[in-house]
Amino acid sequence: MLLHPSIDPVALQLGPLAVHWYGLTYLAAFGLFMALGLRRLRHEPFASLTGPQAWSRQDVEDILFLGVMGVVAGGRLGYCLFYKPAYYLAHPLEVLAVWQGGMSFHGGMLGVIAAMIWFARSRAKPWLQVADFVAPCVPTGLAAGRAGNFINGELWGRLSSPDLPWGMVFRGAGELPRHPSQIYQFLLEGLLLFVMLWFYARKPRARGQVAAVFLLGYGVFRFVAEFFREPDAHLGVLSLGMSMGQWLCVPMIVGGAGLWWWAGHRRQ
Repeated sequence: MLLHPSIDPVALQLGPLAVHWYGLTYLAAFGLFMALGLRRLRHEPFASLTGPQAWSRQDVEDILFLGVMGVVAGGRLGYCLFYKPAYYLAHPLEVLAVWQGGMSFHGGMLGVIAAMIWFARSRAKPWLQVADFVAPCVPTGLAAGRAGNFINGELWGRLSSPDLPWGMVFRGAGELPRHPSQIYQFLLEGLLLFVMLWFYARKPRARGQVAAVFLLGYGVFRFVAEFFREPDAHLGVLSLGMSMGQWLCVPMIVGGAGLWWWAGHRRQ
């Protein structure tokens, strides 16, 4: 049984300015996206596109900026709508209080989709081509976010067997060992999904299939990880014994599988 290390959430204090570890993980996520996006410019089909359809460094920078806006706005609105709709309906101004915490991956994903649609229309690029470009660059950012969750000692897992070698006691979660679900998600939704997508995208695929594999892969990995993650206290386990995170993954899995089949069938 392990004890979660007590890590100060403030990584650096510069006078009145406090730099938090979680903020640094967001910066790492954006930096990784930029680096991977520049590598994607060398991959097909993007390397051989010419004229108005060609991709450039400026495109990567612009889609990163729009994606950041989508993550923040969508993540916050998604949390308010998916997890505490009644509370925020009664306190609408608190939707803007992002410093109090509360972000949803699924809401952030919807915000990024909206940003990609805006980018595709403004640059006259096929939307699914934009989605295929972005998808392999995302999982490392998700991994960085889960590392931030672990440092903060938040979003801990469900109770584990006392015999589990990596069972961990989290401060604020009682004295019993729990699954370090942040690490599970770091490995599954972050590193494993990245490796799968990066190598899958290196071979010719029908337009939309890379994005489809992201939806399908993330949905499956998150669905599995939710069995080890403590459900939100104010929601608990919902119908069919599934958490809110699992229910939100169901349309991702179905949509990803459907998009993959449709994209391949459409090319044929």
